[in-house]
Amino acid sequence: MTAIISIKDLSKTYAGGFQALKRVDLDIERGEIFALLGPNGAGKTTLISIICGLVNPTTGSVTVDGGDIKRDYRRVREMIGLVPQELTTDHFETVWNAVSFSRGLFGKAPNPGYIEKILRALSLWEKKDNRIMELSGGMKRRLLIAKALSHEPSILFLDEPTAGVDVELRKDMWQVVRDLRAAGVTIILTTHYIEEAEEMADRVGVITKGELIIVEDKAELMRKLGKKQLTLQLSAPLSEIPGALAKHELELSNGGNTLTYTYDTRAGRTGITSLLDDMRSAGIGFSDLDTTQSSLEDIFVDLVRSKK
Repeated sequence: MTAIISIKDLSKTYAGGFQALKRVDLDIERGEIFALLGPNGAGKTTLISIICGLVNPTTGSVTVDGGDIKRDYRRVREMIGLVPQELTTDHFETVWNAVSFSRGLFGKAPNPGYIEKILRALSLWEKKDNRIMELSGGMKRRLLIAKALSHEPSILFLDEPTAGVDVELRKDMWQVVRDLRAAGVTIILTTHYIEEAEEMADRVGVITKGELIIVEDKAELMRKLGKKQLTLQLSAPLSEIPGALAKHELELSNGGNTLTYTYDTRAGRTGITSLLDDMRSAGIGFSDLDTTQSSLEDIFVDLVRSKK
């Protein structure tokens, strides 16, 4: 893939002295879904706002499809659709008129067929003549996506797109995002719902305190930083971990009935065979076992905590 967005040495310090971004370097590849994760105040929205031309950087450069965001602002901005966090809409306007007006702002000729397609995809067609004030919170969130797509952008920024949206609707919106990617749209997603990134993203970036601390293919990130746990349900409870098993760094829980062994997925040997041999030699039996792997949320929490 080739980069459609290229960010070099980007920093942003606000007038009060707060440094929101610190020398960020990032390439976003054409046609991918890129998830940008980080706690509140990490710099996610500032980064998106700079790329979209809403905030000026202090230092550094951003190019979109080869165009500089300052020198080629109009061309660059036409390529971008932005779904902001805040539900800022004209409450007295109808759904149809709001989306059509957004298309006109970018100088696009009217295209009722395309507007209808968007509204149907986002389950808003039946509400096309309703005023925005009559919509639920979830419908208003979908309306923001429809407005962002109205001018047929090739890049879509989704800043917390499913905040306040119920689980069922969230999954419907995930499908819309997948369909957009299948149509060739590059999607940059920020979210507090880590399962969204785990479900949809091709690559993941983690930002905290204005610094981009890791960018990695999602599967590779989970392979490199993920851990697996082997949980053993013991045949008889233990009061403590025997000395013969001390080297395995086990955790005893559930009233002495459960042993948990954590191992590194990157290691050539897991150590499970050695553990089971030592348990057998010590006369410790088990009735059941199970394995689990770290989720993206576990990895994210560990990364952010390590930078505090």
